[in-house]
Amino acid sequence: MGKKSYLAMRRGQGMESSLFASDFQDLTNAAKRLANHAVKLGGLGFGTTFLEWIAAFAAIYLLILDRTNWKTNILTGLLIPYIFFTLPSILFSLLRGDVGKWIAFVAVILRLFFPKRFPDWLEMPGALILLIVVAPSLFTSTIRNNWIGVVICLAIACYLLQEHIRASGGFRNSFTKAHGISNTVGIILLFVYPAWALLIDLL
Repeated sequence: MGKKSYLAMRRGQGMESSLFASDFQDLTNAAKRLANHAVKLGGLGFGTTFLEWIAAFAAIYLLILDRTNWKTNILTGLLIPYIFFTLPSILFSLLRGDVGKWIAFVAVILRLFFPKRFPDWLEMPGALILLIVVAPSLFTSTIRNNWIGVVICLAIACYLLQEHIRASGGFRNSFTKAHGISNTVGIILLFVYPAWALLIDLL
């Protein structure tokens, strides 16, 4: 009798502990889902869009520096696809439409018929507008809004940072040389959006 009651008590404790473990697992999963949804809502609603604007303007800032006082052998043409992938949807849709087509049309006419009046500093912006206007929908709607575009942006940022550090003569020099701080900060800002977007995508 005592043995049976002991076994029943043990079985009851085992069932209670398994139920408790199951409830705790359900609670953990619910908390994870809640955190995941909160991060995604925050990222999609404000964080991702805000960081997208910062990244795009940081790339434009670096393009301007390249045409003024940066003057290195770094392949800054990579900033064009970076801007293509990070340009906020409002601006991208505007440039993808008739506005962008007219800008691209004028740029091509100037380049063809008035090459002496076409300044060198307009080459990169003209290439960006042409890329946005003529890019197939595979790039504009699929890759641009996908983790593939984010990985491409991250790879471009990594390449530019390591090339800038190498051209500056080391990490310390990249922060201490003339114009080094502004260039380095601009390149570091390129990491903000793709790192955040990749984190959101993985969650």
